[in-house]
Amino acid sequence: MADKKLRVTWVRSTIGHKAAARGTIRALGLHRLHQSVEVADTPVIRGMLRRVAFLIEVDEPGARAQPATEGETK
Repeated sequence: MADKKLRVTWVRSTIGHKAAARGTIRALGLHRLHQSVEVADTPVIRGMLRRVAFLIEVDEPGARAQPATEGETK
């Protein structure tokens, strides 16, 4: 699990939010709005992401959605 990575993008400002949310954003390594960082997928990081889920977007860098081709059955 520790070898997996998550891409975290800061999408909403922390203005008006509690200091704990601002501190969590900084602890994730984010410094500017719309900045993205890759972090290890660990339970500690998952907890941090859950605390500021309303401020960020999380993606798995290797999991790109493949569009279905026409005529393909599932």
